[in-house]
Amino acid sequence: MSAGDSQIVNRKSKITMAAIGRFQKGAEIFHAKVVDGELFRLRGEVFGSPSFDRKPTPRKGLRTLIPVVPSKIIAVGLNYADHARELGKPPPKEPLFWLKATTSLISDGGKIEIPFPHHRTDYEAELAIVIGRRVRNVTPAAASRYILGYTAAEDISDRTIQNSESQWARCKSFDTFTPLGPYVETKIDPHDLTVQLFQNGQLRQNSNTNQLIFNCYRLVSFISTNLTLLPGDVILTGTPGGIGPIQSGDKLEVRIQGLAPLVNQVK
Repeated sequence: MSAGDSQIVNRKSKITMAAIGRFQKGAEIFHAKVVDGELFRLRGEVFGSPSFDRKPTPRKGLRTLIPVVPSKIIAVGLNYADHARELGKPPPKEPLFWLKATTSLISDGGKIEIPFPHHRTDYEAELAIVIGRRVRNVTPAAASRYILGYTAAEDISDRTIQNSESQWARCKSFDTFTPLGPYVETKIDPHDLTVQLFQNGQLRQNSNTNQLIFNCYRLVSFISTNLTLLPGDVILTGTPGGIGPIQSGDKLEVRIQGLAPLVNQVK
C-alpha cells in the first residue's frame, strides 16, 4: 500500500479499541481480548459479563478463527447511495435483506474459492454488526444496547447467478463467500467510519458509513421487527460503490477505520 493510501486509511484520529477475537490451540477454542497484539484470555461468557486474564496468552501455535459463530447471517443490499447509482437502481424505501449460509464463513487469512471460474465473481467490502443479546422489536434509539460490536466482512457474490435468479441466497452462500474478522471491536461509533477495499494493493472501494442509507441502529431495529436476532448473529450492512471482479491469485484487504484489517487470498 502506498503512502498516499496509508494517509487515506489513517486520516482521522485514532479510536480506542476493545477488540475480542476467537482462537484455537490444539483442540481448545477460546475468546480473548486483543491489546497491542497481545491476547488476554476471556473467562466466562463472551455475551455475558466476562473477565480477562491479567497475563497475556502466548501466540505460538494459535490459529485465529471467525470471531463469533452466528445462528444466521443477514445481508443488506443497496444500502449505499453510490452503489445503488452504479447499479442503476433507485435507493430502497426500506432495507432489503436476505439470509446467507453460515457455512460460507471464513476467517482472516482464509482462502476464497471461486466455484465457477467462467462466472463473474465480485468482491464487496462491508461493515458487519455482531449482535450481543437476544432482540425482537427494538427501536433504533435502543438498538445499540443489543450490539456486541463491529467487524470487517466481505460479501463475495457470483454475479452470473445473481443476474439469472430473483433470489440471492445461492449466489452469495457458496463456501468461503463470507470472510469475517479478525476481531469484534466492542467500543466504536459505527456512524462515521472509512470503508475501503484494496485489491492487490490498489484501492477499489473508498467510502464512509455516514453514506449508509439505513444506519446500523436502523438496520437492527428494522430486522428485529421481522425476525428474532440472537447473540452472535451477523448483519452485513451493505457495500459501497466500486465493486469489481476477482480472480485466482488476488489479495483482498478490507480496511475499516478503527478495526483490524481483514485480509484474504483468492484461491
